[in-house]
Amino acid sequence: MALANHEPTTWDNILSTTFHNYRKSLTDNIWNSRPLLNFYMSKGRLRTVSGGISIVEPLIYAEGETQAYSGYDPVLVNPVDTATAAQYNWKQIAATIAISGLEEAQNNSKEMIVNLLEAKIMQAEDTLKTRINQMLFGTYGGADAVLGFTGLDVLVDDTAPAGGIDPATNTWWASQSITGGAVDGAGLEAVLRGAYNNASDAGNDRVDALFTNAYGFGFYESTLTPQVRYTDTAKANLGFQNLMFKNVPMFWDFDCSGGTEGTVSDTTASYYGLNSKYVGLTIHSDRNFKQSKFTDNLSGSVTEGGGSATASALDARVSFITTFGEHTTRNRRRNFKIVGVSETP
Repeated sequence: MALANHEPTTWDNILSTTFHNYRKSLTDNIWNSRPLLNFYMSKGRLRTVSGGISIVEPLIYAEGETQAYSGYDPVLVNPVDTATAAQYNWKQIAATIAISGLEEAQNNSKEMIVNLLEAKIMQAEDTLKTRINQMLFGTYGGADAVLGFTGLDVLVDDTAPAGGIDPATNTWWASQSITGGAVDGAGLEAVLRGAYNNASDAGNDRVDALFTNAYGFGFYESTLTPQVRYTDTAKANLGFQNLMFKNVPMFWDFDCSGGTEGTVSDTTASYYGLNSKYVGLTIHSDRNFKQSKFTDNLSGSVTEGGGSATASALDARVSFITTFGEHTTRNRRRNFKIVGVSETP
């Protein structure tokens, strides 16, 4: 069915319908597309909130007052300040769906418009998958990296401030952070075991997932005999390769950092041990991959020979898919990282 004209509302209506039909798939495909994102989803740490100037994570950092007593002994009341809060600023991420005047003219039926929009939405989905995953590991190197989600290289650290709290003056706000260096198989298991134990308590408050890069995964796998290469079959069935360390699944990811924080390396490894009770994602409920209407008559500029800029209009329309949120933690001590690990020759 040919469209009589190309009014913005027509494109908006078709975009809204197409996006509505695809949004559940888009959301699932992004949040379940990588081991780290799937970990946050499956552990219920993808939290949605409806607003606020910032994202607030309440913290308990000290023990309260207790007293042993007998019979009618007085119970002393000595209030102790045991709580504070970490505050994280909202981060904004957008993917664009741009339609040029030529594309609009070439796709002049409802069916062709839907096909074009589906292709554009899938392109935006692939971009979001990659960007968000890189941001969460702290390995996105774009010019706007500082504006993106905070990476694990900052959240899981013993010197970098997070949530407005500096571990230099609040030592309880420091993660277990270790430089591994060159080690053999036994040395790797020893450093992993030490970091795991230091980030855990004697009960069930402990790391429940490990993440590394391909080099780190292969190094750890080489330390295991075929008889003990156990995996979390549920995760394996979802397509995520994993090995077990102390009954905790270890995953590898292309975007996980290597020896230098914030960069990916094929010759050194980083290992992140995460406790899903205390680290995860918070997303604004009104901006959870929300699509905007098409804007019309985009403005641009042309630089003349003399260097002056002249306003212009572009023969194109654009719609945005936006997400507001942040990667947060509320107890850094229960997470660890080991950086700069390599195998001894």
